[in-house]
Amino acid sequence: MIELLKAILFGIVEGITEWLPVSSTGHMIILDEFIKLDCTPEFLEMFLVVIQLGAILAVVILFWNKIFPFQFRDKDKPVIEMDKIMLWLKIVVACIPAAVVGILFDDVFEALFYHASCVALALIVFGVAFIIVERRNKGRRAKVRKLDDITFQTAFIIGIFQLIAAVFPGTSRSGATIVGALLIGVSRSVAAEFTFFLAIPVMFGASLLKLVKFGLSFTTLEAGVLIIGMLVSFFVSVFVIKFLMDYIKKHDFQVFGWYRIVLGILVLVLGAVGVISV
Repeated sequence: MIELLKAILFGIVEGITEWLPVSSTGHMIILDEFIKLDCTPEFLEMFLVVIQLGAILAVVILFWNKIFPFQFRDKDKPVIEMDKIMLWLKIVVACIPAAVVGILFDDVFEALFYHASCVALALIVFGVAFIIVERRNKGRRAKVRKLDDITFQTAFIIGIFQLIAAVFPGTSRSGATIVGALLIGVSRSVAAEFTFFLAIPVMFGASLLKLVKFGLSFTTLEAGVLIIGMLVSFFVSVFVIKFLMDYIKKHDFQVFGWYRIVLGILVLVLGAVGVISV
């Protein structure tokens, strides 16, 4: 029972931090320093990635009409909406850098950078980046104000920023891609939506790799922990995504930048006094 309660807590943290630009992986690594799941290191490594599938499902459901290209207006004649096909092609282009590097070097990056000190530094660096970019853009009119306005070149540049997050935990995949999008003139709402859509193939692919690596042999407790974590992350994500899309209509991302800086400093201080391992 205690392990299932821990899974609920991990699911809540995942559902909140996956979509806010504050780094879900970073928060999960930090949470694991305080609340240890009673599991093998191999299961924990897989769990911290696959739990994100619940959060991804929330995006699929909430944005179904924006991303599903096959519409059935007439039962006998399904309509293919080419603008959505083009959107998926741009998503694929944006995913290429992280996918290639992730497949080739995932274990290397995990061994080098998946610890609290790197998470803290990435939190601080991209926190500062958010503040600088938002202040730089203040008063400027975004060049890209609709999803259709995103070009293949723009998508690939955003994908390069996503690659940074794939290498350095604590950067935040959504944070990195939003910063990159803002830098090249994409509006906040479009940057957020495109970031959500990028997560679908990226997280499904990453989860598949982790499941294949771990194998599909779970104990009853492991299966329960994974399923509960995913379910909780799904329901929390639904509310967080709606909140973020409403929030950015009236506010910028600077508050998340300051949060990242404070959290990063806190992690370094906790590491310095020996509360967590860095």
